[in-house]
Amino acid sequence: MERGRERNTELVRGDLGEAVQRLKREPGKGIFTGGVKLPMALAELGWIDEYEIVVHPRLAGHGPTLFAGLSKFVDLKLVGRPELGSGAVAMQYEPKR
Repeated sequence: MERGRERNTELVRGDLGEAVQRLKREPGKGIFTGGVKLPMALAELGWIDEYEIVVHPRLAGHGPTLFAGLSKFVDLKLVGRPELGSGAVAMQYEPKR
C-alpha cells in the first residue's frame, strides 16, 4: 500500500490491517490507493470510507475487472461526480452504513 504525503510515498509491507490502522493514526487527509488488488482487499475488510471511480472516455475491451470476486455486495451512495478536463468523470461514492 502506498500513501502520498505531499509528493512522498510510503511502501508498506507486512500485515495489511496493522499498516492501515497505523496510517490512519498519522496526520494527513487520508490514504489514497489505486489498482485492483489492494482496493479489493480493503473492500473485503470494509475499510474503504470513500470510493472514487474514474471513468475515462475510451473503451479498451481488456484489462482487469474492478472488484471481480468480491465476496459480498457493498452498497454505495453517490456523493459527487465532477467532470475532469479530459472528459473523464470521477464518480465519488461512500458506503451506505
